[in-house]
Amino acid sequence: MSTPKRYKFNPETLAYEIHKISMKARFSKGFVVFLVSLVVSFGYYFIYTDYFKMETPKMLSIRSANVELANKLELLNRRFEEANRSLTALQIRDNYVYRPIFGMEEISQDVRNAGFGGVNRYSYLESVDKSGILTSTVMNIDVLYKKAYIQSRSFDDVAQQAKNADEMALCVPAIPPVNIAMRKIKFSCNFGYRPDPFTRVYKMHTGIDLSGPIGEPIYATGNGKIMEVGFDFFGYGNYIIVDHGFGYKTRYAHLKNIIVNMGRSVRRGEQIATMGNTGRSTGPHVHYEVIYKNRTVDPLNYYNRDIAAGEFKALTEPKG
Repeated sequence: MSTPKRYKFNPETLAYEIHKISMKARFSKGFVVFLVSLVVSFGYYFIYTDYFKMETPKMLSIRSANVELANKLELLNRRFEEANRSLTALQIRDNYVYRPIFGMEEISQDVRNAGFGGVNRYSYLESVDKSGILTSTVMNIDVLYKKAYIQSRSFDDVAQQAKNADEMALCVPAIPPVNIAMRKIKFSCNFGYRPDPFTRVYKMHTGIDLSGPIGEPIYATGNGKIMEVGFDFFGYGNYIIVDHGFGYKTRYAHLKNIIVNMGRSVRRGEQIATMGNTGRSTGPHVHYEVIYKNRTVDPLNYYNRDIAAGEFKALTEPKG
């Protein structure tokens, strides 16, 4: 169907002539119509969204999806918190029950938190921004995985120690180095800071002192191997270091006679020396140290001070 023709009266020729519209006029008219439509559209959008406070279908769809995602992540976060509480309970039992049984040091909280400085730092509820929610939730899960891995490794270590429990029980320095049930043996100095007997300056005393007569037998306090035999004129005098394994060593100082050689294996209750007054000493005694993982610890934590003479004799008698 052809486009109808438009006619325009020409006063000069007194006749109707076909009206032709130039391309420039056509373009100008179309552009004006486009601008008017654009202004009307923006006006409609402004009135719809700002004046009537209504949302577009696309925004409603995005908001609905965001709410659904937030609900799912909130459920995930609650499950994470439950898992974290259970894991924390395991960590407490591990540090204060399982590891101390085998003389193992506790794992610090910094190590257990896998270097994240605390889980609550990454709570996703701090923001409703979708990317922020996802990022912090992934961090939470990452923390949980790493903490679980550290706990798993700790249980592996405890399990390995449990397998060696029988051997370890005999190696831990669990008896005194002399027969403290005898009246002639006196407990003369504690572990810890004390005035130096020569200078009176407070210094760390890294063991305990048990005094008695010169020649009193000194016994190995646990199974092990003689690691070092030496003499220190300005300190320990004649001394022995026994390596018990499992991180334990013991030192026996100010001895008179040493009756074992370096490298020899000894058993708990076996005599290794006699009490003396050698080195930097004010009287006959044995200076006894327990060294755990290269750090001196209080020997009184390892043996019973109320041990009876008969019990100590049974421990030190030669085994057939």
